[in-house]
Amino acid sequence: MEVKQMQELLRNTDKRRLEFSRKYKKSLDYYFNKNDITIRNNGESKLKEDGKDEPLRKADNRVSSNYHQLLVDQEAGYVATVPPQIDVEDDGLNDEIDEVLGDNFNLRMNQLVVDAANAGVAWVHYWIDEDKKFRYGIVPPDQVIPIYTSDLDRKLLAVRRSYSQLDPDTGKLFKIHEYWTDKDVTVFKDTSNNYEELQPYNDRFTFYDTTTGVETGTSNRLVHNLGRIPFIAFPKNKFERPELYKYKGLIDVYDNVYNGFVNDVDDVQEVILVLTNYGGEDLAEFRRSLKEDKAIKMNSMGGTDKSGIDKLTIDIPVDARNSLMEVTKSDIFVHGQGVNPVDFKAIGNASGTAIKALYGHLELKASNTEANFRDGLSELVRAS
Repeated sequence: MEVKQMQELLRNTDKRRLEFSRKYKKSLDYYFNKNDITIRNNGESKLKEDGKDEPLRKADNRVSSNYHQLLVDQEAGYVATVPPQIDVEDDGLNDEIDEVLGDNFNLRMNQLVVDAANAGVAWVHYWIDEDKKFRYGIVPPDQVIPIYTSDLDRKLLAVRRSYSQLDPDTGKLFKIHEYWTDKDVTVFKDTSNNYEELQPYNDRFTFYDTTTGVETGTSNRLVHNLGRIPFIAFPKNKFERPELYKYKGLIDVYDNVYNGFVNDVDDVQEVILVLTNYGGEDLAEFRRSLKEDKAIKMNSMGGTDKSGIDKLTIDIPVDARNSLMEVTKSDIFVHGQGVNPVDFKAIGNASGTAIKALYGHLELKASNTEANFRDGLSELVRAS
């Protein structure tokens, strides 16, 4: 592929890439407990008793709840704690496949479930190394932009992979853009934001004489001879939709109510005294009289005069907030198809049927994920 063709392809796929990356980044923020409530604190949960410049409303605590990570890891543990059993009806081939996939295959499956939950789809890239051995690795989802046919078969035509790399000579980052087909890969590098400085990455691949081992040249293009595009998709669902957006609004509601509750608890300790017709000279004298004499003098005109002291305080609607938080928390687990750990305490020594019912939503979600992963797993086995 020529530079101008690659520039056009990058620009035409950028809108889709940026939208995908935005959603994936938001999912990662919630997975790492950096919910929207903490945006003002650059993603860090903080307690600030004097965060706002208001007499009765000083507290601005912002602590996020990590329900998204809990729901994602529940499913990943449920699906991938034990690696899937692969049987091609040949014991010898089964052993070879197990060896190629590696002892940590279950950990990689776990990572694929986490990536798919956060991005909507996870990706595996495979290749043949210098020792002619099959290798594979998980690619960060936001690096891969697939290009499909527009017919009902939706066949994978090509893959764009974009990522940053550090130049050891300058200490600066530059972008690498790879274009993969079923025959070859072409690599470009770019130091601009608009692809104006896109150029072939001619030092990417080094070629040697197979008999002498002498270097024969470099290029930005490599014929991989794999017979197919070496990228395998593991979609989370039919629409490749991230899990977070099924319940993000509920998590935000919970965070807002919870932090509002904490703010009120801090603010309720602030009592403002309203003095009407105070007879002293200044507030210092008022504080001294209140502390030492336990009394203060007022200038009262008698009759309907309202001289005295009033208090301004904050009332906390505890019951209403507790009820709202419990309902919201329950809805988070319902919409997220997870298991609320608190429910185990509620059911006590329940029967197996009750526990099975408790896992019903998680079982349904895990089964759908397994069904969507099955084609990708089969393709990986065939490729190996």
